[in-house]
Amino acid sequence: MKFMGLDISLKHTPPLDAAFLPMDKVFAAYTEKTSGGKRVGLAVERKDGANRFEYKIENAENLTELDKYIAWRLIVGMLWYYGGRKIYVAGSDALAAYIRNLKHDKMAFDYEFMAVVYETELVVESVPFEKLPEKVILNESKTVFNLSGCKIGFDAGGSDLKVSAVVDGTPIFSEEIVWHPKITEDPDYHFKHIVDAMKLAASKMERVDGIGISSAGVYIGNRTMAASLFLKIPKDKFDSHIKDIYPRAAAEIGDVPILVANDGDVTALAGAMELNDTKVLGIAMGTSEAGGYINENGGVTGWLNELAFVPIDTNPEACYDDWSRDIGRGVKYFSQDAVIKLAPSAGIKLDENLSPAEKLKVVQGLMAQDDSRARDIFVSIGIYLGYTMAYYSRFYDIKHVLLLGRVMSGEGGQLIINNAQLVINNEYPELADKITLHLPDEKNRRVGQSVAAASLV
Repeated sequence: MKFMGLDISLKHTPPLDAAFLPMDKVFAAYTEKTSGGKRVGLAVERKDGANRFEYKIENAENLTELDKYIAWRLIVGMLWYYGGRKIYVAGSDALAAYIRNLKHDKMAFDYEFMAVVYETELVVESVPFEKLPEKVILNESKTVFNLSGCKIGFDAGGSDLKVSAVVDGTPIFSEEIVWHPKITEDPDYHFKHIVDAMKLAASKMERVDGIGISSAGVYIGNRTMAASLFLKIPKDKFDSHIKDIYPRAAAEIGDVPILVANDGDVTALAGAMELNDTKVLGIAMGTSEAGGYINENGGVTGWLNELAFVPIDTNPEACYDDWSRDIGRGVKYFSQDAVIKLAPSAGIKLDENLSPAEKLKVVQGLMAQDDSRARDIFVSIGIYLGYTMAYYSRFYDIKHVLLLGRVMSGEGGQLIINNAQLVINNEYPELADKITLHLPDEKNRRVGQSVAAASLV
């Protein structure tokens, strides 16, 4: 197939999405085309470090539409892998100007979001290569599994709350509680559900020594900076009721230490604990796609790891995401949204009155009956994942991938991992020997994050 003059060939095609065109394949074809060109560099910088990426471009000051497209998708991905309050471009003033102008167009959401998270305007600077930041990780926290004592592990997802009572590293109680945070405007609803779940776990132990919280969103100093869980909360109520919702909820349990982490980071933490190893990328496929990473030093890096917003499909007709106002981003490929979007192509009609979580359960019920239509959905997601793992590996040093979340439950989860491995084996043999995909047992798949969260404090 063709993409902006590039010839792209795939050995595997999702049975329900023949137009899928993975970003990794497009970038590989582009770098082959520009191998004799001029070196350019991109970097994103946060308070606690920076990351950079280099590649080649044919003419740095006379940009083609393909040059612009590749730079746009690369820098968007870097912002969501690492986070950034400043973008640096080396080797092309024209490229810097192009990325800067995207603030009012294709990257409006990305600029807006980074300004909220880092509480400063995201800016773009054109620099010579000697001033392009190196990869620097500051304030890296080592993974320490604090398993002693009586802990509450709490995981807030978009469809359910998972809470565990953990005593000296052993979960003595775990529960899933259905809730609907993304469609509820009243912040008291959220607060009550969180407090009630914590009190339930607390009632199973003689005392509470700490509360570890895994939650979808971006958290700095236990404060909620942005989160899809609270999407319907008005801005004024968000600032007054949501930014400190977890410290306020924990105070209802007692004067105990708490730590709030992004649910993707806790996925990676669960993987590192289970595998007793490092270089772990965690991916939680639930209401959205959460990501987390434990690096070669066994450290949590402070990167955003918001894989939901990383562009992974270059098909011009790719699925649109309302929040990012863009197409082809990971949330529509590795979450319950992926199952729902593929259902019509599979010939499965879902009741529109059902919640997204209920629609997923319908498809998983069909999968349990070995329905071929449901099978095609999970095979398609597995093929998406195989190609996307190759793309992620350009930005992360990956040894293990731990796959969690409601989408990975049941027979469909095994189909996803099997087909992802098939793509890696056939398309990327150099990665097949390096990266291992892991699917925890069913219990850990559903509540493993809440148990791992307990070790945060």
